[in-house]
Amino acid sequence: MTITSAICNSFKVEILQGGHNFNDSSGAPTGNTFKLALYSSNSASLSKSTTAYTAPADATADPTNTYEVTQTSSGYTAGGKALTPSADPVLSGDTACVKFNDISWTSASFTARGCLIYNSTAVTGFTTNRAVCAVNFGADKTVTSGTFTVQFPAQTAGNAIIQIA
Repeated sequence: MTITSAICNSFKVEILQGGHNFNDSSGAPTGNTFKLALYSSNSASLSKSTTAYTAPADATADPTNTYEVTQTSSGYTAGGKALTPSADPVLSGDTACVKFNDISWTSASFTARGCLIYNSTAVTGFTTNRAVCAVNFGADKTVTSGTFTVQFPAQTAGNAIIQIA
């Protein structure tokens, strides 16, 4: 088990079936709700084969059975936080790109090794909490009584966290 950075294979199929809408709140139609869940250990099983976010059996356990960051006195809540698209998807050259605003947890005390971006919007015919991509931070990132921030790269080809070339 490990966290491997990748766009999830199930997402690739679901995007062609109409299962994901990345428009921001001003877009027409309004986009889906995407979330970012944090994982505390490289022992978490996240990769291109991940199909959905799965809540831990006990969100207060340390470690949780899914290795999601524990919510006990950590400033983190199981399931993570909602992401806010900073703009509708755009083309950068021939690559479609998505950009989210940075996301932060305040008064936080935990260690995160990676994350899963997933779509929590119920869409008829699709699984809820559909996985989009897994990200390994490359090393443990620790915060103690402070603010933990995930920063998203530019909405350009070769940089955007989610891109289709």
